[in-house]
Amino acid sequence: MKYKIDISLIFALAGGLLFNYLFWKEELALNLFLLSLFILTIYGFSKNILSNKKLLGIAVAHVSAGLLVLINHSILTIIAWYISLFVLVGYTHFPELRSIFTALTAALLQFFTAPIGLIKKIAAIEIAGFTLKPVLKLAKYLVIPGFIVLVFSIIYSIANPVFESYIGTFFENIAEFIAHIFTFFFKDISIDRIAFLVVGILFSAFLFITFKNELEKRERNFQDKLLRVRINKNEFSIWREIIIFFSGDLLKKKMALKTENAIAIISFTGLNILLLFLNGIDISTLWMGNLGSLNFSQALHGSANALIMSIAMAMLVILYFFNGNLNFYSKNKTIRFLAYGWIIQNSFLILSVLLRDYHYIDMHGLTYKRIGVIVFSLLCMIGLFIVYLKVAKQQSLFYLFKMNGAIWYLLLLVSGTINWDVFIVNYNIEKRNTATLDVRYLMTLSDKTLPTLIENKEILKKYLSPSTSPYSIDGAATKTIIIDSIKINKQIKQSLSETFEVDLAKRTENFKTNQENISWLSWNYRDWKTSRYFKK
Repeated sequence: MKYKIDISLIFALAGGLLFNYLFWKEELALNLFLLSLFILTIYGFSKNILSNKKLLGIAVAHVSAGLLVLINHSILTIIAWYISLFVLVGYTHFPELRSIFTALTAALLQFFTAPIGLIKKIAAIEIAGFTLKPVLKLAKYLVIPGFIVLVFSIIYSIANPVFESYIGTFFENIAEFIAHIFTFFFKDISIDRIAFLVVGILFSAFLFITFKNELEKRERNFQDKLLRVRINKNEFSIWREIIIFFSGDLLKKKMALKTENAIAIISFTGLNILLLFLNGIDISTLWMGNLGSLNFSQALHGSANALIMSIAMAMLVILYFFNGNLNFYSKNKTIRFLAYGWIIQNSFLILSVLLRDYHYIDMHGLTYKRIGVIVFSLLCMIGLFIVYLKVAKQQSLFYLFKMNGAIWYLLLLVSGTINWDVFIVNYNIEKRNTATLDVRYLMTLSDKTLPTLIENKEILKKYLSPSTSPYSIDGAATKTIIIDSIKINKQIKQSLSETFEVDLAKRTENFKTNQENISWLSWNYRDWKTSRYFKK
């Protein structure tokens, strides 16, 4: 008997079964790490990643992301795990890729084309001369029209409420009919579980089946170093045609390097003067201590917005002038000096934003948004340094993206090593004498903070107030309360404290109930530590 089955299909089926076992009604924790080990085992067997240093490094980074999920178990670490998985898939199936962004793009293309590729692989199965091609070919004539009808049914439902009720009833009856048939033949199997298995197989197809694209071929044309090229006026280029469309006859007349250099000098001189004025204001107020009635919230958000615009402008303007033959112009020292000056001034602007953020944290405590400002400023500083390297060493735009992608990816993994929720709670409680203690914000953080909140609940109660607390008092509206009345204030404090205690108790019970409903597959160190605290 003749068999013709692709080994990647067997991997996809095995991965789907494991996916179904690991994640059905479980939280993302230990199961993610186990899936990572399974993926790397298959890649080691089929892709031989152990013999490739680059792939081995990416594999180690992905395992590290899985360990961080296991240890810190936060949304950030889970996001880092998924990004590292996509990077691993991109590099493993297309090992000649050199950029993190290209690898992510390749993985995304593979993810969205996984169902089509899986069907093609199934159609290629041959057992004793029998194939599924005729069946799948017939299904093709039903699936595509069915999908089109479904899309227009949704559109018409939005447009007409009466049609929506009829079409809703129709689909409900169809779903109920299918569910009855499935239950009749498979009484002990859940249709939801079967659907979950199909999702797992599709996800495994994305992991183990290589779908062709031309990203590797196209990326080979990108070089780290800039090369001087001569433009052929007769050669068609979509990008060139777009520029000509917006610039009129300016680019049709070949601009001499001398003219282009003069325009660049004027542009960078104007931008340097503008930013120098802005930085001068920061020096006279922020850095010299003349803060006065400065609103740090407004100043921080305003400077962050200015930073985004300034860095974007810096990148675009520098890339425009230093992405062509002006790099090789013998008299471009002045424009280089002005570009370096603008990079330095943008770096000072970043430091001003960090100083504002420091003062804001010192006054109002630590939050994720304020940490985000620090991280974003760090990324901007790194980006500016890479722009400086591009200008100084005549590097290409591809080099810029490649270096930024690698550094951002590394920083994402490193940031997952900190248990940020507990860090924020501990920091804000410790700084309560000098900074505003926002109990409302602390209570929105994850259950990992429950032990710390419970141990410090008497301290937190002192900082509850009607204006800053999410908790309300029972009875009449508080608008008529006489603020000077000691008795009324005591009643308000007592009511807020009781509500705070109830909220903590409810969160504790919900956490315990949730832990009882999950298995060892959802184990992670932080939840285990919290559970152990309550057991003591």
